[in-house]
Amino acid sequence: MTAMKPGPSSPNNARHPTMISQAKRPLGLLAATLALATFATSGASADSAGATFSQGEKFTEQSGEALYANVCQACHMDKGQGAVGAGHYPALAKNENLESAGYPIYILLHGQNGMPPVGQMMSDEQVAAVVNYVRTHFGNNYTDKVTAKDVAETR
Repeated sequence: MTAMKPGPSSPNNARHPTMISQAKRPLGLLAATLALATFATSGASADSAGATFSQGEKFTEQSGEALYANVCQACHMDKGQGAVGAGHYPALAKNENLESAGYPIYILLHGQNGMPPVGQMMSDEQVAAVVNYVRTHFGNNYTDKVTAKDVAETR
């Protein structure tokens, strides 16, 4: 009597593990390719939190609130409370350093420590908008407005 190898026609219908992984591999590659193609061909995409991806070298958001939500919030958090983890992200909430409008303008344009100069990817108007937003939210009450001219002079 000869021993039977488990296969599709054997009584226990067990399959060889190599056959299963080889059969699933093309489907996984197809699914990954379709997902990548869908993402790559979409103009501006949004995740479940509502963040958008800007095209090109500049951010597309115009309001200070939208810029904060899509550029700053990932590190400084939703309420400006900052975070510690893979790095140290200072709190913007109730931050006395924001009293001088020139300070956040300079940091956005030139970066500091681990923060990249994200203001280089914004127009003067966008930098002014996000600086004004942060200086009037999260427990900050610095109401003297930053202008695009102020930003241009710091650039």
